[in-house]
Amino acid sequence: MISLNVNGSSYNVNVDAATPLLWVLRDVLGLTGTKYGCGIEVCGACTVLIDGQREHSCVFDVSSAAGKKIVTIEGLSPDRSHPAQKAWIDHQVPQCGYCQPGMIMACAGAMNAGHHGTEILSEMNHICICGTYQRIKEAVSTL
Repeated sequence: MISLNVNGSSYNVNVDAATPLLWVLRDVLGLTGTKYGCGIEVCGACTVLIDGQREHSCVFDVSSAAGKKIVTIEGLSPDRSHPAQKAWIDHQVPQCGYCQPGMIMACAGAMNAGHHGTEILSEMNHICICGTYQRIKEAVSTL
């Protein structure tokens, strides 16, 4: 049994310790906002915050998350009031939206580290198949 703190709630999950956190979030806890993209830490669709820092949940073993504070897109803010979420809405960033939760979480993590605007943008290496990069750039520049 592995104890997790996800979005401020405690969970005990009975999974193999090497299971990627992504699959526990999606398949065990039903938090499907975190997406599977590549599975090799390249696209960023699976980004969550662990103790305030950005992590790719597709390669982060669930046992390594035990005892840490995990935040998914569902837990970032109850009313989409986080500055990154507001910027995404104000700049109408999403097209299909699949990669957007991971990008928003990456921005939130960068903001937690004290980064802003172009500094955040230079750290983002996420892939958006729809190609909304110009709107992403505009939104991030306001943070």
